[in-house]
Amino acid sequence: MKFCLTRPELTSIRIRRFEHSGATIMTTADLVFRDFKPADAASVTELWLECGLTRWWNDPVKDIERKLTDRNGAFWVVCKDSAVIASVMIGYDGHRGTINYLAIAPAFQRSGVGAELMRRAEAFLIDIGCPKVSFCVRKDNHAVLSFYDRLGYVPDDVHFLGKRLIPDD
Repeated sequence: MKFCLTRPELTSIRIRRFEHSGATIMTTADLVFRDFKPADAASVTELWLECGLTRWWNDPVKDIERKLTDRNGAFWVVCKDSAVIASVMIGYDGHRGTINYLAIAPAFQRSGVGAELMRRAEAFLIDIGCPKVSFCVRKDNHAVLSFYDRLGYVPDDVHFLGKRLIPDD
């Protein structure tokens, strides 16, 4: 099943960006929501660094390379003019969907871009038959936890366990 990133029912949502001199309105027509291309790698890793998403134990270049081998999800960017301003990795394992590396450039945070990207990610997951979505947010990331709360996400009563299988060093 091919997912169309520019579904008509999702393009009418208005995105608000606040400037120093007042509010300006732009629509999703001002932005390009598209699949990641290998040429985006440097811009995307810079965005992740700017947003504080990277950690020393995860090599973002290797994460991108690994994602490009995934056939069960998507990897999208959002561009304003020619600049990458947002990204998201979406996965699906047959049981649940996942969201990783949702990043919005600081100048566009709280503009609606993140909420629109999540609406599109949810629609993608629904279209491929995914019944639920789960993902990780660091406990001390209160701003992001508030963002997801506004979108209707709640903490699951589970322990998240991890084990490094392949070191990135």
